[in-house]
Amino acid sequence: MNLADIAALRLANQQILNTRFTNAAELVAWMGAVQSQDFAMAKWALGMRLKKATDASVEQAIDAGGIIRTHIMRPTWHFVAREDVRWIMDLTAPHVYKLAGTMYRQLKLDDAVFKVTNDLIGKLLADGAELTREEVIAEVNRAGIETDNLRATHIMFQAELDKVICNGARRGKKFTYALFDKKVPASAPLKREEALAALARRYFTSHGPATVQDFAWWSGLSLTDSKLAFEAVRGEFETAHVDGREYLFTAVAELPKVHGKAMLVPAYDEITIGYADRSAAVDDAVAQNPESGGGIFKPVVMVKGKVVAAWRRTEKKDAVHIELSRLSKMPVAAENSLEAAGTAYARFIGKKNVVLQ
Repeated sequence: MNLADIAALRLANQQILNTRFTNAAELVAWMGAVQSQDFAMAKWALGMRLKKATDASVEQAIDAGGIIRTHIMRPTWHFVAREDVRWIMDLTAPHVYKLAGTMYRQLKLDDAVFKVTNDLIGKLLADGAELTREEVIAEVNRAGIETDNLRATHIMFQAELDKVICNGARRGKKFTYALFDKKVPASAPLKREEALAALARRYFTSHGPATVQDFAWWSGLSLTDSKLAFEAVRGEFETAHVDGREYLFTAVAELPKVHGKAMLVPAYDEITIGYADRSAAVDDAVAQNPESGGGIFKPVVMVKGKVVAAWRRTEKKDAVHIELSRLSKMPVAAENSLEAAGTAYARFIGKKNVVLQ
């Protein structure tokens, strides 16, 4: 096995090649979690892995509650399937809380403050109301708790970690929060060892081939916990050693055939952000080019699992304009497929035409 093989298997396991999914919530469950702080790009991350999805259909799935959007790992926003969010939060939230400790101390936020704000927010949403952050924080201020933007952000953040709130349905372009217990049915907790194994199993199935360091990065768990999880599921997967690293992946009869067509991949996509070591997807020269965003922070064009360009979109009334910044030589077949790739994205967001620049 080499890096090209790793890239091919990841494209297949992440459902970018020949997806089996039509249901967005089922796809998210397969992936374990999907990073989603850039909401528009995160919807495209799901859309490019689904058959016949549109931006509207993905958002409808989120609003319907099958997909929960909350701070759960590393920490940043993620999409998580409704049936998974409790046990994953139980597993990862304590580590995320430790990471936030320094900032909490600087902001003079502690458990006593969070108890007051959590109780207040819980009561605000108890009747099923879905409120914007501004509406929630206005009530927090009326209760005598002072907030600036940073303090408000962390009050809401901790309410998510404590399973008080999660996303509600969008109200126009505004995000809302709902009571966690209203959106997420109660379920029996998993023992810590069971949860570690379950999360690792989900990750290596959907993201493999990957290493224990990749899993530690993706999950936000300590390397010690990640190694326990890795060892718990090692026997369920094939192993390979590449450049001194041990990879776990689901056994396959043969390597998937990867076409040479260009793909428009969103910023923060799991195909790049989901690994500590991104060398299978991003060559060093490309990663060091400021235009690439390291292959993570900007939307990129991939060919056979490799980043070859960056792209930027501007939406007009009936068309989307896509500006390309080439980062390495693109094969002729990939160049010729760019319009089709752009058309697929345009169709997803409901535009009739695409203009490549």
